[in-house]
Amino acid sequence: MEPRQGDLELPFPELGDDQPPIPVRMLNEHVYCPRLAYLEWVQGEWADSADTVEGRWRHRRVDKPSGDLPKPALDAKPDADEEDRPQIHARSITLSSNKLGLIAKLDLVEGEGMTVTPVDYKRGKRPHVAGGVYDPERVQLCAQGLLLREHGYDCDEGAIYFVESRERVRVPFDDDLLALTRRAIHELRATAGGGRIPPPLVDSPKCPRCSLVTICLPDEVHSLHAPDIPPRPLAVPWHEALPLYVQQFNAKLAKKGDMLEVSKDDKVLATARIAEVSQVVLMGNIYVTTPCLQALMERQIPITWHSYGGWFHGHSLGHGHKNVELRTAQYRASFDEARCLRIARGLVAAKIANSRTLLRRNWKPEEKPERTLLDLKKMIEQARRCESLESLLGVEGQAAAIYFANFRELIRRSDDANFAFDFTTRNRRPPTDPVNAMLSLAYSVLARSLTVTLQAVGFDPFRGFYHQPRYGRPALALDLMEPFRPLLADSCVIQAINNGEVHPSDFVSVAGSVNLHPDGRKRFIAGFERRLDQEVTHPLFGYRLSYRRLLELQCRLFGRHLLGELPEYPNFTTR
Repeated sequence: MEPRQGDLELPFPELGDDQPPIPVRMLNEHVYCPRLAYLEWVQGEWADSADTVEGRWRHRRVDKPSGDLPKPALDAKPDADEEDRPQIHARSITLSSNKLGLIAKLDLVEGEGMTVTPVDYKRGKRPHVAGGVYDPERVQLCAQGLLLREHGYDCDEGAIYFVESRERVRVPFDDDLLALTRRAIHELRATAGGGRIPPPLVDSPKCPRCSLVTICLPDEVHSLHAPDIPPRPLAVPWHEALPLYVQQFNAKLAKKGDMLEVSKDDKVLATARIAEVSQVVLMGNIYVTTPCLQALMERQIPITWHSYGGWFHGHSLGHGHKNVELRTAQYRASFDEARCLRIARGLVAAKIANSRTLLRRNWKPEEKPERTLLDLKKMIEQARRCESLESLLGVEGQAAAIYFANFRELIRRSDDANFAFDFTTRNRRPPTDPVNAMLSLAYSVLARSLTVTLQAVGFDPFRGFYHQPRYGRPALALDLMEPFRPLLADSCVIQAINNGEVHPSDFVSVAGSVNLHPDGRKRFIAGFERRLDQEVTHPLFGYRLSYRRLLELQCRLFGRHLLGELPEYPNFTTR
């Protein structure tokens, strides 16, 4: 039997000026899961979990720089006596190499003279596997050794210290590990340069504990490709942070330590912990201090600006999301007329379907609206067959006319004329009755919610597919909110009226325009936020999640479609 020819080892191509070096910790992620490394390094995704927070806490000591590495060319003396060799004990050392295309922060480097050993700290206990260390950690440590060699040191082994079990495991840099490390570098660089995200792992036990599972969506992507394979009931995290609304006229929003403080005329009206705030919603003339703006932008907490009546003007954010790939795919698809029409048809059909469901569920008269439901069902099929955006707009308008002509039948009748809500037709700019005023406010709040969510996911919310871009209009947010108008905005209005949360006395009328009084608006917005926290069972995936989380999930699925992972965008329709 002829001996097998070994792989020919080629030198690393040196990085150019515009190529970023690979962080060594990304090699760890790549060996663990190539998709995870791509999401974090190329697309800039990140989400904390209990494991990542604990890991940072465990690293708090080694992350403080101390000591230094001597320069080998000047300080090292290979033939010197042992007592003359410099003793090395340096923490948090950053090394990089264009030749290797790597950069790393080394937790600890120990040694003497030119012989050194990198020590990497890991939370948890030593695993009971051959060698005491998993391959991702071995590759990360070996890459640190390659960097030390490139800087002139002798480095033939490293060590990993497990904080919880307080064990130190030696890792020799043998030929097999060196080959595995070099292969990982080549693979990650090729994957990043190829511009296509690796497929998700299939039914992997790694996914449930991954902090990016709700961003990666491994089971959801596989389920949409193979509907007979349901996704596992993964634990969807609950987001504790909530929006902070400020609507007091001429109020001041300032930062006091780790708190946000709302005041007027030096009187404190309310406070909130910054860590518990997901976004700041300013309604009307509100003054925000510069330190407060800076603190919110550093934490990527958006500030949305509304008129006093609730009209959404825009929002402020820090640097925003790093996912350039997603925005590139969004822009490219938005100039493809056929693709825009295909996306728009799905959005409008889903909106009509959810409007039909809302009518069926909340109908008050004894006689059921069979003819209306049949007409809307026909409109759904017409929307799916439209050949142009213009004809689609016509179908949407006809469906809206049928829907709002019957909207009054969803509102509970009151015997007291002073506490009755009447609705005849949809009108806006300005709304001329209380129901239309609440509908306009609900649509504005929903558009703001989706604008912030789209920005957080990585989209440009102002470039849409169905709604045409105009100055200052979040076209993509208006696109994706179409199926959610009846489910979130309209249902919130119906609930607020039928449950007695708002009354006709909560409205003011000026020059033919009707708006909510501040107290009534506060109660209505509180009802809208409660609606976002309500849980619903996803019709495709089978698990329960809040509407707030559902908006993010749908935005991420839309991104997966634009990036080519999903052939169609799965619109959300409820039964």
